[in-house]
Amino acid sequence: MDERTLRKIEGHLRGTFANARINVVPRPRQKDSAEVYVGEEFIGVVFEDEDEAGSFMFEMAILSEDLP
Repeated sequence: MDERTLRKIEGHLRGTFANARINVVPRPRQKDSAEVYVGEEFIGVVFEDEDEAGSFMFEMAILSEDLP
């Protein structure tokens, strides 16, 4: 993903989740995805949607240890 796309996704996630600490960072060996962080904490991955050009999927795991 190019820098412009990363910033568009980052802006969308920041607005959707009302959190300016969200950062979208390119993955070193993958061109079709990026890592998503809140501050220093990794929270998930954004992938290009193979079926719909210009669309993306956000994948975030929720671990049992993170739940009350």
